[in-house]
Amino acid sequence: MTKVLIVLLIALVLEAVGVVFLSRGLKQIGEAEKLTATEVARVIRRGAINPSILLGVALETIFFGALLYLLSQRDVSLIWPLTALGFVLTAIAAKLVLHEDIHWTRWMGVALIVIGAALVSYSEKVKRAPLVANPPPVEPAFGPK
Repeated sequence: MTKVLIVLLIALVLEAVGVVFLSRGLKQIGEAEKLTATEVARVIRRGAINPSILLGVALETIFFGALLYLLSQRDVSLIWPLTALGFVLTAIAAKLVLHEDIHWTRWMGVALIVIGAALVSYSEKVKRAPLVANPPPVEPAFGPK
């Protein structure tokens, strides 16, 4: 399980940084002024050569490769919810790299995500706990002993 968690953590860091670079690149190339084929082609061309977008896409590609590995090793009901921790790392990266102002209510949402991921992780521990072969008999609470 330790190897899976290390791969997941590395993948989530790469994903968070990738999303931040994608956001930076998209802000650099700007929006299409009009919805015409020429204008859309211009935006696509600028995006295809933007270093931030290219780095973001590369990091996201590595993340998805790691995700494929993780899904081949563990249950999807464990791995996929834990990828929500990427939102935590993305919020931190947005604060540090893009200098976004993140309201306290958004941080509370991030805290809820951490709590949810902890519950999912705990469920894996409970699932793998050995069952007692011969549990001790339960004495009745009332009546003769």
